[in-house]
Amino acid sequence: METGRSRIGAVNDFSGKAALVAGTTGIGRAIALRLAAGGARVLACGVDTTANADLHAHAAAQGLAIEVEFCDVSVPASVEHVVHAASERMSRIDILVNAAAIHPFGSVLETDPETWNRCMAINVGGIYLLARAVIPVMKQNGGGSIINLASVQGYACQPGVAAYATSKGAIHSLTRALALDHAADGIRVNSISPGSVRTPMLANSAAHFAADIPVEAAFARFGAAHPLGRIGTPEEVAELAAFLASDKAAFCTGSDFLVDGGLLAGLGVR
Repeated sequence: METGRSRIGAVNDFSGKAALVAGTTGIGRAIALRLAAGGARVLACGVDTTANADLHAHAAAQGLAIEVEFCDVSVPASVEHVVHAASERMSRIDILVNAAAIHPFGSVLETDPETWNRCMAINVGGIYLLARAVIPVMKQNGGGSIINLASVQGYACQPGVAAYATSKGAIHSLTRALALDHAADGIRVNSISPGSVRTPMLANSAAHFAADIPVEAAFARFGAAHPLGRIGTPEEVAELAAFLASDKAAFCTGSDFLVDGGLLAGLGVR
């Protein structure tokens, strides 16, 4: 999918807006590119230095205004550093996207305390730390939009993903709490719950749950569970994020938006 501003920038005009995007792979990467294609200045951050470099190079080649920084969202000092850098370089933060996450596998009996705590610290704690640091900046500018990446696994999960599913359910609750607490500040907070999306994280799931078949075959199997008959793309999720970040979504807050190919619309009875 083309990401240049000439193609899709008119859909959501983010000229003069500044965005901080946590997560530089998969959906986070796509959202950073989409916002920049719409005219926003973007600072994206993540712990994967290879992905960080790849996003920076791709953005430069496309002429998109994206800077990239290292950030471990589970570490307060790292979060404070990147938020300070974003507000200093861009003078404002209008949009915060929380897409950084890990996906451990296992039941509670198979998940050791260190893995459980790490999952909560990144997937939920990272949103808490970033929101805590960014909201005062947004208030100074009269408001903003926060978008948290949750998952259909926060509603109904498969076996063997106890920590991940719990973290995504917590994101739904944290989104509502943030929305209620900061509506009067002009800050809208929403979450997005994707189904199966073609990302490195889904490739890891394929390797774990369908190790006996090629990744593309596993993707096809995952896609068959969705009524639309396929898995989604990061760019499709990014389009929803762009809408929620825009003034077109001015009356949307405290909600979760499914982009799941109809996965949760039906019962799993055959």
